[in-house]
Amino acid sequence: MGVVTENTVVFNELTATSPHSKESDDANVLTNIYRDDTNITVWQREMQQDLTAAVGSFLHERPTRATVLAVTPESAYQQLCEKFGASEDVMTLSKDIALLVDMFCCLFDLKQAGLRLSILEHAMCPRFHVDHIPCRLVTTYRGVGTQWLPHYAVDRTKLGAGNQGKPDEISGLFNDIADINQLTQGDVALLKGEGWNEQTGAGIVHRSPVIPAGERRLILTLDFMND
Repeated sequence: MGVVTENTVVFNELTATSPHSKESDDANVLTNIYRDDTNITVWQREMQQDLTAAVGSFLHERPTRATVLAVTPESAYQQLCEKFGASEDVMTLSKDIALLVDMFCCLFDLKQAGLRLSILEHAMCPRFHVDHIPCRLVTTYRGVGTQWLPHYAVDRTKLGAGNQGKPDEISGLFNDIADINQLTQGDVALLKGEGWNEQTGAGIVHRSPVIPAGERRLILTLDFMND
């Protein structure tokens, strides 16, 4: 039998009350983002073959760049087709993005969302950080997924300037490389930020992954927008 110390009790109390992740292959898991004990929800979806093929064609035909749009559930599909052309691969990808826009806006009662579709060759935000926003939807259509740390494993005094210029892995931000979690290609995640109601100090700590040489990443993010 293990020895129960004061530190063990404190740790157990911390993990019992700290925000956790909720993950499932059921899209309804995303609604758990409203729970006080949750700061990231992950719909572990498997991309269909036609969508995977469409993403491959989309990347092959386009340069590395980011596209930023203000979209509504009603306008997203048409705006994307107008932006990228109405080829079969664009229509397939646009339909999927429009579905996610509809889900995001419905879940948070938003009339519109800020859409960013990025083709990347290098990590966009390579250091662990928190976003000062209410919540963001993230999905990687191709490539390595976003990395994140569980709340209980983070020393938040080591974020930003607190790292004293040291790499994340040796700054003291977390203790073990095994603490790093990573989304899988196709996963749809909702990440709470510091702007969530009474979420200060508990926004999910995350970073962009290193992209292997010669590969490109296609990532979609959706953000709240004021009406």
